[in-house]
Amino acid sequence: MYRYTDFDTAFVAERNAQFRAQVERRIDGSLTEDEFKPLRLMNGLYLQLHAYMLRVAVPYGTLNSAQMRQLAMIADRWDKGYGHFTTRQNIQFNWPKLRDVPDMLDALAEVQMHAIQTSGNTIRNVTADHFAGAAADEIADPRPVAELIRQWSTDHPEFQFLPRKFKVAVTGSPNDRAVTKAHDIGLRMVRNDAGDAGFEVIVGGGLGRTPMIGKIINSFLPEADLLPYLEAIVSVWNLLGRRDNKYKSRIKITVHEHGLDDIRARVEERFALLKSAFTGIDQQLYAGIKADFAPPAFSTRDTGPFDLSYANDPVFRAWVDSNVNAHRAPGYAIAQISLKAHGATPGDATSDQMRLMADLAAQYGHDELRVSHEQNIVLPHVHKADLPAVHAALKTLGLATANIGKISDIIACPGMDYCALATARSIPVAQEIATRYNELKLENDIGDLKIKISGCINACGHHHVGHIGILGLDRAGVENYQITLGGDHTETAQVGQRTGPGFAYDEIVPAVERIVDTYLSERTDADETFIDTFRRVGMTPFKTALYGEAEKRAKAA
Repeated sequence: MYRYTDFDTAFVAERNAQFRAQVERRIDGSLTEDEFKPLRLMNGLYLQLHAYMLRVAVPYGTLNSAQMRQLAMIADRWDKGYGHFTTRQNIQFNWPKLRDVPDMLDALAEVQMHAIQTSGNTIRNVTADHFAGAAADEIADPRPVAELIRQWSTDHPEFQFLPRKFKVAVTGSPNDRAVTKAHDIGLRMVRNDAGDAGFEVIVGGGLGRTPMIGKIINSFLPEADLLPYLEAIVSVWNLLGRRDNKYKSRIKITVHEHGLDDIRARVEERFALLKSAFTGIDQQLYAGIKADFAPPAFSTRDTGPFDLSYANDPVFRAWVDSNVNAHRAPGYAIAQISLKAHGATPGDATSDQMRLMADLAAQYGHDELRVSHEQNIVLPHVHKADLPAVHAALKTLGLATANIGKISDIIACPGMDYCALATARSIPVAQEIATRYNELKLENDIGDLKIKISGCINACGHHHVGHIGILGLDRAGVENYQITLGGDHTETAQVGQRTGPGFAYDEIVPAVERIVDTYLSERTDADETFIDTFRRVGMTPFKTALYGEAEKRAKAA
């Protein structure tokens, strides 16, 4: 992983000192809240429903054990003993006191972390495939690219006051685990017919009030042209982007209003002017960054302990089948740690759980952890011989739930339990759905099914691209939940279709049950997934199940 240079260390220290002085001025009244707001947002500090919230950057989701232990310490010392991992591969602390935030930032700096550009109208934390550098199917590790973009975009003088926030995602695999098509810019590593590496550049994706799937603006961009081309895109949008209406300020609206061809022509014109200004310095920097991401020294041990446990321990076997993925190195595996125990808050981890995950990374995982956009934690490099020990340790703190990709592995935003923007609760809905299907013991039969829940139109829970998406809204002071079906966050991304009128809070779990029951009755066999069944049969049987039964109940009453 990337290690700070002396410049990085000095830069973060200076930023923290500046913010400490700003906090002191806010506390003594020298700054009003309106004056303080843009300053705190530049340093990842929000004012939420009940308290401040600090969003900490985890660049492209990569952590080492020392960093995870420091997050646990921060949770204990300045928060309430837990943190919340997000769809941006970050972690949020929901209960800090304002006067403690500068100390929290200094503690982060001790382990080469910060909260810069995790908020505000800037280029946000660059996300990446959480299997990066380990996946058996990837062309190359995309994290050096993500780090190059991070360094280029941090405090970029032209891009600190953009029309709105701007998000970039990178994947090195043809199987998209980074939701690239739902980002302002998505980068997919590809090779041309000559075998040269480059990028498919996707622009204008995004969820929220107006969900859109990104469009390909360049099908093959050579690696050497990446930064000037990205700068051309962002600078064109910075000029054209709407500043008169925040709901129309994202690049997806700009692309929609001007058309992809017009935007592409403007970008190419700007790129021609910018390319020469980079003079190859960016490629020298990129080469140095790549050296920081050399693969670990993989061992060649026998996998006997794994084979024995897999054959004789059904609980371990179920966990492996659900939570363990193929690795590019022989004898190794990628182990996903579910933060979705049935009835738990999706994405939350206690300080004790963080320390355990740090210990496992140090002992068995080549000192690497990843935060996934699905709000789970990944040990990307575990030898199969060590998987039984990892599983046994995870069980001690409730981290061995075998549900990755299943109906209880739900993405959910903090919703009205925390967020000042939310219009409905998300967390209790996720908890009740997970608990219900644990009671029914149907998860394995249902198989791959992605439920995503947002507590407001901003769609932080990615509900638009869930196989089943749930959006909580306020209808005359009452929580009302809209359902969409058929969303997809992968390389075949699409926005889900709305089923019809929403459901009250106490109706939403039964509504999900009717959807799932319809899937089980309509699928051709146990291998046909929910999304495949939906694409084959369409919306009609699901709408009938949802609203036909509701009408019958109303008539009977």
